Amino acid sequence: MSNSIKNTNLEDTTICQVGIIVRDIERSMEAFCRVFGLPRPEVIEMPGYERVKTTYRGGPSEATAKLAFFDMGQVQLELIEPDGKPSVWQEFLDEHGEGVHHLGFQVADTGRVVEFLAGEGIGVAQQGLYGDLSGQYTYMDSAAALGVVVELLESFGG
Repeated sequence: MSNSIKNTNLEDTTICQVGIIVRDIERSMEAFCRVFGLPRPEVIEMPGYERVKTTYRGGPSEATAKLAFFDMGQVQLELIEPDGKPSVWQEFLDEHGEGVHHLGFQVADTGRVVEFLAGEGIGVAQQGLYGDLSGQYTYMDSAAALGVVVELLESFGG
């Protein structure tokens, strides 16, 4: 059985990332390190709008978050601690508490996938550049249709 299913909608249905919203990234990282025997990752603090051009529900957003990434085989686990400003992360934390927020998929053409999902009634909830400007993330407003947020991850260049 193949680990990846190629299709024309999301380009590739291989889940590359699972995002978990947390209240306290340090406490959550300690638990994941202890339980899974993983090394402690670096905590990355996202820059604000001026650098990464984050939009939330159609407008500019100064929301940032603390991020930590664990590589767990085929899937990367992302812990996200929102800063309290309006964002998909804070919205999730306020409505659901801590928990699984999104499934991430690597895409080559975000615009094409966004257009396809718009045809399915799924719009963009939040979008921005990676902090190092090497790519962009796009959270789709897919929870009502799919029960989970879909994140599109596109790397720029090689």
